[in-house]
Amino acid sequence: MSHFWPVRNPRPVAEKLAGDTPLLTGQRVLDALFPSVQGGTCAIPGAFGCGKTCISQALSKYSNSECIIYVGCGERGNEMAEVLDDFPSLTTWVDGKEYDIMQRTSLVANTSNMPVAAREASIYTGITLAEYFRDMGYNVAMMADSTSRWAEALREISGRLAEMPADAGYPAHLGSKLAHFYERAGKVTCLGAPNRTGSITIVGAVSPPGGDFSDPVTSATLSIVQVFWGLDKNLAKRKHFPSVNWNLSFTSYDSVLEEYYANVEPDFMDLKRTTRKILQQEDELVEIVQLVGKDSLSEDQKAILKTASIIKDEFLQQNAFSDHDYNCPLTKTIGMMKCIVKFYENCMKIISDSSKSEKKISMGFIEQSLKYNVIDKLYNMKFLDPLTPDLEIREYFDNIVTEIENKFREMQIY
Repeated sequence: MSHFWPVRNPRPVAEKLAGDTPLLTGQRVLDALFPSVQGGTCAIPGAFGCGKTCISQALSKYSNSECIIYVGCGERGNEMAEVLDDFPSLTTWVDGKEYDIMQRTSLVANTSNMPVAAREASIYTGITLAEYFRDMGYNVAMMADSTSRWAEALREISGRLAEMPADAGYPAHLGSKLAHFYERAGKVTCLGAPNRTGSITIVGAVSPPGGDFSDPVTSATLSIVQVFWGLDKNLAKRKHFPSVNWNLSFTSYDSVLEEYYANVEPDFMDLKRTTRKILQQEDELVEIVQLVGKDSLSEDQKAILKTASIIKDEFLQQNAFSDHDYNCPLTKTIGMMKCIVKFYENCMKIISDSSKSEKKISMGFIEQSLKYNVIDKLYNMKFLDPLTPDLEIREYFDNIVTEIENKFREMQIY
């Protein structure tokens, strides 16, 4: 009842396939703006205290993967202790039945006080375990926390072998070693019968010294992975979690997932583009506000700032310790985006239309008029219970969209 396999060798597959199903994480900023696919490669670089482990654990708890491999590679022992303390109390629903989340989780513990050789082998052990479950036809997510500690172990072993050091003392073959590891991710047709497909998604945390993304490990990782969730120290200091920098992060899977999202919500890609455009415009306007003050802005620019503050504080920010916000299903994420974008579009339309008439409508007047109905509802959207059935969630957000349109229509008539 045992199976032997050299961990540094990839297990064989019948065929590699293109990923077409999103990895749903339960984190709005990731699912809406920077999605990955089942079988994708993701990197989470960030300085100490930015929340890399928090995001890895959130994915382990609530993602739509059927199997989780969590590798603690050179990290502090208390992080593995936290996993062992938290996970046994969590449950997940599969086909209408409730199961302990530990039944789908395997842990590989190589903390910072363990031998260097064990640390260097730990992520290979993790990926081979993932391949073993993938070959059974499961969608596996592997969390490598952190690949920087693995690279440091590689550097130490390389030094003892008297190999020629390259940038920052890391071995010259660091990039190829990382590529060899990430290459083992993907969606595949498994060997043998019956016919089945499985996938491995790799989410690698990177800990660059001082949060410097030009670090050799971060640079090498970014040239390989398809999804980059860059964490921002300033956001973390403001207690904004997940502290993913929306101007820095990117995903290469948008075009791949377009068809999937079109079946869920036909306007999803338009909503996403509008949301990102608002955040980019707000980033440019912040500099102007700091120089000359908010009063110098035009009314449509004030509308951008107001909408961006709702997106940042109510949509992108999530509280992992609350009953309503620890996890966000895709239906709720899309509903929130739809309401915020509808509010923004109506603000821009009414400001543009009124600028041609004698009675000009300002952003201040809109905020005052809608403060206790529409804007309050935009602030309270995230308090909807994530366990609410999808039909009820859709109905809830459709009602808010209708109310936004009605209130703006009344304002225009008045």
